[in-house]
Amino acid sequence: MFYFLGTWLDRYDLSGAGLFQYISFRSALALISALIVSMIFGKRIINYLHAKQVGESVRDLGLDGQIEKTGTPTMGGVIILAAILVPTLLFAKLNNIYIILMLLTTVWLGLIGFLDDYIKVFKKNKGGLAAWFKIAGQVSLGLIVGLTMYFQKDVVIGDKIPVREVDITINDSVVVPAGSDGKVLKYVESRGATTTIPFVKNNEFNYKWLVSWLGDRAGNWTWLVFVLLVILIVTFISNGANITDGLDGLATGSSAIIGATLGILAYVSGNYELAHYLNIMYIPNSGELAVFVSAFIGATVGFLWYNSYPAQVFMGDTGSLALGGIIAVFAVLIRKELFIPILCGVFVIENVSVVMQVGWFKYTRKRFGTGRRIFLMAPLHHHFQKKGYAEPKIVIRFLIIGLLLAVITVVTLKIR
Repeated sequence: MFYFLGTWLDRYDLSGAGLFQYISFRSALALISALIVSMIFGKRIINYLHAKQVGESVRDLGLDGQIEKTGTPTMGGVIILAAILVPTLLFAKLNNIYIILMLLTTVWLGLIGFLDDYIKVFKKNKGGLAAWFKIAGQVSLGLIVGLTMYFQKDVVIGDKIPVREVDITINDSVVVPAGSDGKVLKYVESRGATTTIPFVKNNEFNYKWLVSWLGDRAGNWTWLVFVLLVILIVTFISNGANITDGLDGLATGSSAIIGATLGILAYVSGNYELAHYLNIMYIPNSGELAVFVSAFIGATVGFLWYNSYPAQVFMGDTGSLALGGIIAVFAVLIRKELFIPILCGVFVIENVSVVMQVGWFKYTRKRFGTGRRIFLMAPLHHHFQKKGYAEPKIVIRFLIIGLLLAVITVVTLKIR
């Protein structure tokens, strides 16, 4: 909103109005605003949840300090959602396709998580929302994002001197400077299934290669491969964040680290000079995502103020499903989804530990008549709790690992 207001005021030479044209300035405002919303208004929301007795009912799993958490307010994810949405609506360019998709993701998964928490808390149904409904919601979102990104047209700048978007005209598939002699400087193309692959010198990869065995028909099915991959990523990481939200501050802190890393990747991908210098894929208009991710970072850090050990509030599925989905979709938008196994390593290993535990238990029960376990308890953070590690120590060590993975992800921009 303020971007358009600043643009309008700048026409009348109002001093300072031009600042809203800068992504860095609006990102800073979004970060500060998100911190204010999550920390100041967050306290009021926590008090309201206390008054309404919206408390967590904890199932006794024999873990130290677990029973003491009974009654701690849950559904605190509304604090995170508000702290993301309000600054984004205020400071981002709301006609930007990437911002629209991120707002859709936040609201979509936030509502699904809210319904799940509402059923658990107010309907006293510990099962919450039906699993198939959650999956259907995640799949639907992945389908929308995948199709939108596959068929999204954008401008790819070559090695020529870049031209401002407002100074170009489109003629079929060729973009030429307005009023020039027709010398081609840019091309219009759909990135479609092109993405970035880490640790490779020529690091652009097209998913068409996966169906190249179809020969001339490969191009007709590439979209399906891409969309299915997006659906898998959104579902897996969203559930991964949900599973990780088992210790005070673990999911929140991990999300803040991942968000900061994605912010760096979005900024360099949306800046032609930096993308050209780093020899990475330039994605026009994606720099605007820096505003959104700044709000995301501010929201998670502000919420961590109350969610760190001992937690005064839990985010519930309202927050965890949304956080994971936001991270997954954000990575897809900037074409860095193949970085997820590294960057989101904590979410991935937590999710995988559950799959391994359940799969092995079912296999051994069928094979030997009695189920056996790989870990003392899944997900992985509960395994370490069972081994006697204190909750804060587990959280800090997981966050250190997450920070290390974030550094490795950024370093991949130069290591090829």
